[in-house]
Amino acid sequence: MDVYNVTADAKTFTANAYLAVGEQTTLVDAGAMEGVVDVVASHVDDLDAVVLTHQHGDHVAELDAVVETFEPDVYAYADHPLRTHAIADGDTVAVGDEDCEVVYTPGHADDHVSLVGPASLFSGDVVVHDDGAFEYGSFGRTDRPGQSRERLIESIRHLLDRLPESVEHMYAGHGSVFHGDIRDVVETALERAEKREPKYPD
Repeated sequence: MDVYNVTADAKTFTANAYLAVGEQTTLVDAGAMEGVVDVVASHVDDLDAVVLTHQHGDHVAELDAVVETFEPDVYAYADHPLRTHAIADGDTVAVGDEDCEVVYTPGHADDHVSLVGPASLFSGDVVVHDDGAFEYGSFGRTDRPGQSRERLIESIRHLLDRLPESVEHMYAGHGSVFHGDIRDVVETALERAEKREPKYPD
């Protein structure tokens, strides 16, 4: 399965948006980079689905443009005017060539889900490989209204319980893509989160 970060060349702040090309060509998050639709169109003619990990602005700002251009199905945990399919913990969603389990992972956002496939983890912002705060195993910020470090810690534990040993690719909402021992990265993020220290000290 080919996966492209279609916001990789963004000059302004955006989440990573991943185009998974396969049996169900899927965009995981839409990002906030103007011109996302042009990058998607440079890879594929049609887009079957968009799956949202959560609805923070940096992940959904370009959703309207993506839907207007490609008319895909839109999968989301929380209500959204463009949502066509509600998803919940334990559901299965096709992403490219992988059937991914939906794992509800709140803490950074109340509607946050991760997508766990046999080989790939689309982790959104709950766990990332590197993001400027930490270089190997970081986690979403929890210092803003509506966020919770305790819920995030429980979510990472829950994610580990549902993560098969076969997963070897991590596509996170920020930072770089990581290929290798995904469980070790997630466990490292959990250890750091459990210290309950500010992620971004003043």
